[in-house]
Amino acid sequence: MTIKDYVSPYAAVSEVQEKWKLVPAFLESRGLVKQHLDSFNYLLTQGLQKIIKANARTDVDQNFFWNYDNIYVDPPDVEYGMRSEAITPHECRLRDMTYSAPIKVDVTYVRDNQIRKARGLVIGRMPIMLRSARCVLAGMSQEQFFKAKECPLDPGGYFIVKGAEKVLLMQEQAVSNRILVEKDKTGMFCAVVKSKSDTANTQTNLIQSKNKIYVKQNKLREPVNVVVLFKALGIERDQEIAELIATEDSTLALLAPSLFECQQLEIFSQNQAMKYLEKTIMRIQNPIVSRSQMQSRFQTRTPRNREQEVHVWLCNTLLVNVPCKDFNLYEKAVFLGLMCRRLLQAQQGMIKADDRDYYGNKRIQLAGDLISLLFEEHFKNFNDELKLGTMTRIKGHFEKTMKVTGPRALQGSQWGMLCPSDTPEGAQCGLVKNMALMSHVTTFEDDKPIHRLLINLGVEETSTLSGYDLHGANYLVFLNGALVGATRNPKSLTRTVQLIRRAGRLPEFVSVYVSEEHRAVYLASDGGRLTRPCIIVENGRPKVTQKHINALLEGKVKFPDFVKNGLIEYLDVNEENSALIAVYERDITEQHTHLEIEPFALLGVCAGLIPYPDHNQSPRNTYQCAMGKQAMGTIAMNQRERIDSCLYNLVYPQRPLVKTRTIELIGFEQLPAGQNATVAVMSYSGYDIEDALILNKASVDRGYGRCLVYRNEKTQLKRQGGLVETIEERIDGPALDAQSGEKIRADECLDMDGIVAPGERVKEYHKLINKVVSKVVAGEGNLPQDEPRAIRAPTMAKSQPIHIERVMISEDATWRMVKLSYRQTRRPELGDKFSSRHGQKGVTGLIVPQENMPFNEIGMCPDVIMNPHGYPSRMTVGKLMECIGSKAGALSGKFHYGTAFGGNTTEEMAQTMLDYGFNYYGKDLLMSGETGEPLEAYIFMGPIYYQKLRHMVMDKMHARATGKVHNLTRQPLEGRAKDGGLRLGEMERDALLAYGASNLLNERFFYSSDKYRVEICGDCGLHGYSGWCRVCRTGEHMASINMPYACKLLLQELFSMNIMPRIQLKSQL
Repeated sequence: MTIKDYVSPYAAVSEVQEKWKLVPAFLESRGLVKQHLDSFNYLLTQGLQKIIKANARTDVDQNFFWNYDNIYVDPPDVEYGMRSEAITPHECRLRDMTYSAPIKVDVTYVRDNQIRKARGLVIGRMPIMLRSARCVLAGMSQEQFFKAKECPLDPGGYFIVKGAEKVLLMQEQAVSNRILVEKDKTGMFCAVVKSKSDTANTQTNLIQSKNKIYVKQNKLREPVNVVVLFKALGIERDQEIAELIATEDSTLALLAPSLFECQQLEIFSQNQAMKYLEKTIMRIQNPIVSRSQMQSRFQTRTPRNREQEVHVWLCNTLLVNVPCKDFNLYEKAVFLGLMCRRLLQAQQGMIKADDRDYYGNKRIQLAGDLISLLFEEHFKNFNDELKLGTMTRIKGHFEKTMKVTGPRALQGSQWGMLCPSDTPEGAQCGLVKNMALMSHVTTFEDDKPIHRLLINLGVEETSTLSGYDLHGANYLVFLNGALVGATRNPKSLTRTVQLIRRAGRLPEFVSVYVSEEHRAVYLASDGGRLTRPCIIVENGRPKVTQKHINALLEGKVKFPDFVKNGLIEYLDVNEENSALIAVYERDITEQHTHLEIEPFALLGVCAGLIPYPDHNQSPRNTYQCAMGKQAMGTIAMNQRERIDSCLYNLVYPQRPLVKTRTIELIGFEQLPAGQNATVAVMSYSGYDIEDALILNKASVDRGYGRCLVYRNEKTQLKRQGGLVETIEERIDGPALDAQSGEKIRADECLDMDGIVAPGERVKEYHKLINKVVSKVVAGEGNLPQDEPRAIRAPTMAKSQPIHIERVMISEDATWRMVKLSYRQTRRPELGDKFSSRHGQKGVTGLIVPQENMPFNEIGMCPDVIMNPHGYPSRMTVGKLMECIGSKAGALSGKFHYGTAFGGNTTEEMAQTMLDYGFNYYGKDLLMSGETGEPLEAYIFMGPIYYQKLRHMVMDKMHARATGKVHNLTRQPLEGRAKDGGLRLGEMERDALLAYGASNLLNERFFYSSDKYRVEICGDCGLHGYSGWCRVCRTGEHMASINMPYACKLLLQELFSMNIMPRIQLKSQL
């Protein structure tokens, strides 16, 4: 039988129709920001409790202590003196307030030798995440959202701080409590463990030096021989130490130098090792070990202070991830032995060094985790201040970006977890990443029930095993990095745990996998792991069938039901490595364990908006991911209710004719950001080179690319009273002309209350708010001194008038705030930036009257003309396919799909055009608008979805002749906002020198900059004033010369340092 004759029995797996419907079902249950909400809710319900439990009691002395019994966060409110009121996110945005809630504690304390209790003491405030469990928006219906003036499409997951919306980005961290073997700067192998517990975070390193192994830790003044540390942990016999590390002769031979050095140090017992460590360990402040505990440990005597510190270091600092129960240090010794074993195995090449950039060795810190760290730091400082009465500052530690390629590279372990396209260009490339559509970040699950389950499944606990048992035929079992024990049947154990998880008896995000290289079974339930759902495949058949999808479409089941019934399960990066996942049903073989739900879910949200991204060159998709965030459109359904600092709105946004499944899933069609422009791919004049676009003036007149720019102005009115003077801010009415009684020109737009009215058309010379600051100096008969501080029209009103949209006045007992929103309507002009969804950006090069534009036989003119040279080098075939799909969709009256790895085929769409009498390849015969003659070539023409980007000439164009100068140097100011000049720098100076344009150079650097007339004494060469030299005491030799003011300033500064530069005049030479 030949290979062609062979037919796999698994090739008959039928494809499940509408399987992609599982994606919206997943997003409905998990959402795009569900992990942030889960993380913040976990902080409120359990995280804060853990922090106060770890720092519950504070002792000042024997007669005074306090203990925290409980902590909780109330609903969000705003405080007005002694009272508080509930507040909504919308109100916080408008009034520039923080959407926060009080943190309250229940405390037990001693007072007058009596134990007392206090309930509901406020210790601070915490910002509340929108749509979290404590938010007023939680559980609201769509109608309630509209009543609260919120957008129902807003997923939440962010904070409002002083009126501004703030997002906490997820932080990528190295995994804790795991042994990582890597090479140090010297090229030697080292083993690193970042230990983390509820009470402390420490790091322990095993390093090699001169063929010996040493332990390195922050509290050690110098590295300590690992054998000494074993003896301090209670493993006194060398044979027992060797068994804890290895049983192979080759590995033990590498341990011999360390054993020999320990003998040279004459350390043979635990007491001798402890005394050695007393000299090495730094002083530990206030070791938290009671006298009774220490006496029970040593049984005979009260220990010396240093001996106590060593024991505290062993228990509470060294490898804090390994619990120390009843001062039993055996499990720490076993974990240290494993570190030595991994290190020596890597040195021999028996195992590979760990990759720090592998995503299984990463953890993601969500918003709740980051706030938890900040709260813990503040909480500890708060207790110290109560105890000591001192203030401390919090400093942030940020590492500079290093020029390394490893962390930036696209890892195979990121498949399905992170979007391969959505990363910024430049310095942050590859360091800032975005999640894929169906990935989810886990929150912490309690590991105690899992630990009990493992023991019930036959795992032998560590305390019952010797070193030989650990490294014999057994496989070690780890749970969240902690050693649970050993098993002889790793595959059976793994399979059993998987079946229990699929039956819903274990949390859905618990992962389990076997590492043959490490001879270990790893289980994880910790937070910060990236996971994604996959369909389970058994015996070559996917467990999700057509009947399950039909039940989902009928609304009988939801996505969590698929997980509970064991049809779909979540895989993290490590468990994914032990699975074989098929992309399509036709790929399934007997060895496959899982099936992808949908291939397009490998991309993120931004990349999912691109039609046919799999037909584009990779960098183009990356460019679009960045530019899609700069596109104008509709931001939310409540955008007219908001007063944002800067907001861009497209006047006539449209749904794209070629869409993707992701577009439907994230609600992009309800809040679109672009327009379907008819694009002709041809060369027209010389104004379309370098990706510049030619726009049809009639299309611009009809509203193509027209946008509204919203900005705001605000001011606060306060009253400050002091002993010397009182300052009061107020708003006066408009000033009236003395003769006519009409408002003066600058106050034309003001109402009688001194605030501009909504709907007014404001020009650059108009006032918006007529604010006045009044000062009254203490004393009898002193009149108030008024100083005008009017808020005037912004700079953008110079080019085009603005219109007042809304005016809001908010007041309290102590202050009053006026906040107004204004808009400016803009139409496309030369230099404005546009982009398609395929990363092809360009500026407007020319706007042509419609009568000069080419047209086809039915009289249709293109809205945009694009140069054909933009295609070959960019290789954006997806843009060509979008044009064909949009044209077929416009003719047939239906939307087409350009979903990644799927969507409508080119042949299907081309046939539609043919059916409607158009060219199969999308080409048209165009006539020249200038001559009326047919063009010599057929022109590829059709609708393409174009985005208008926020970069507009009106915001960037800047030039000036003369203007403001710096007060000190009298040189022109820098920057557009200050109406500054354009800097002619060193390189521009060199260019002018190369051309020999000395007069132009003199004019730019001198006459147009800081020319100044100085009087110089021809005798002494020093400055004179008013025709008189103060040094020579005569005006005989005075001369007046021109020099840059900056030069004159330099000379004066040198005079102040007792350096006397003298100027020699030409007449004296």
